[in-house]
Amino acid sequence: MNKTITDGLQPYALGEKLRGLRLKKSMGLVELGKHTGFSAAMLSKLERGKLFPTLPTLLRIAMVFSVGLDYFFTDERKRHVVAIVRKQERVRFPERLGGDVAYHFESLDFKATERKLNAFLAEFAPVPGGKVRLHQHPGVEFLYLIGGKLELTIGSDVHTLEAGDAIYFDASVRHGYHRAGRQPSTAVIITAA
Repeated sequence: MNKTITDGLQPYALGEKLRGLRLKKSMGLVELGKHTGFSAAMLSKLERGKLFPTLPTLLRIAMVFSVGLDYFFTDERKRHVVAIVRKQERVRFPERLGGDVAYHFESLDFKATERKLNAFLAEFAPVPGGKVRLHQHPGVEFLYLIGGKLELTIGSDVHTLEAGDAIYFDASVRHGYHRAGRQPSTAVIITAA
C-alpha cells in the first residue's frame, strides 16, 4: 500500500477501533465473519493494521455494531474520551421544583460524551413528616454514602445506610431517599440503563 495512504490512515487507529467494538460485544472473529461475510483471517488483518478496509467493508462492519462511519474517523481527542468536571463548574439542582425537596444533586459527569452511566453527588434534606416520595427509572442504581445516615426505601423494604455503606439495586423498582438523623447526609449516586 502507498506509504502516504498508510501514514494518513494511521492516526485513526481503525484496527484498534474494530477490535474494541468486537471485544465490547464479546464476539469472536469467526462470529463477526458470519455477520459480515468476511473471513476471520481478513478481519484479523484489519484489526492488526496489516490491511486497511475499503469504505464498503468498513460500512458493513459498522452496521453490525450499530455505529456510523464517523466512529472510525473521529480523532479520539475530539471524542472527549476523558472529561474532567471541576468542583466550581458543577451546578446544584433541587430534585424537583417547588414544595418540599428531599435532596439536591450535582452532575459529576456532565462534560462526558457517549456516557454509559450518570454520576451525581446528592445531599439529602430532612423530609417533613418522614414522607418519602418514591420514583423509578430504567436500569440500575448504585449509591455510596459519604457521610450521615440515610434510609432508602426500595419497593416495600427500608434499608438504613451509614457513612461508608454502599448499595446496588434495580432502579425500575419504586424507590426513595430519606435522611435519617440530624447530620448532613451526602452520597455519590451512579445510574446506568
